[in-house]
Amino acid sequence: MLILSRKPGESLIIDGRITVKVVRLDGDVVKLGIEAPGHIPVHREEVYLEIQKNNQQAVAPSRIPLPRLGAVNPNPPRPVSHGR
Repeated sequence: MLILSRKPGESLIIDGRITVKVVRLDGDVVKLGIEAPGHIPVHREEVYLEIQKNNQQAVAPSRIPLPRLGAVNPNPPRPVSHGR
């Protein structure tokens, strides 16, 4: 982990595309401004973790048993032809 000291108004740049700026200090809370291209999602950690959890649940196998289908008739009735 890289640890940097920044004062309000100072920024750091990630990969030349993402800017993180210290906007304000409110007691022990740091207000950050983040500029990133629109195709790069930016989330608070707790939101990101919730998204990941929901995605994992969506692809997990269902634990609800599916109803069993009846036996398939190997000789189904044929349609009646009326000679037309």
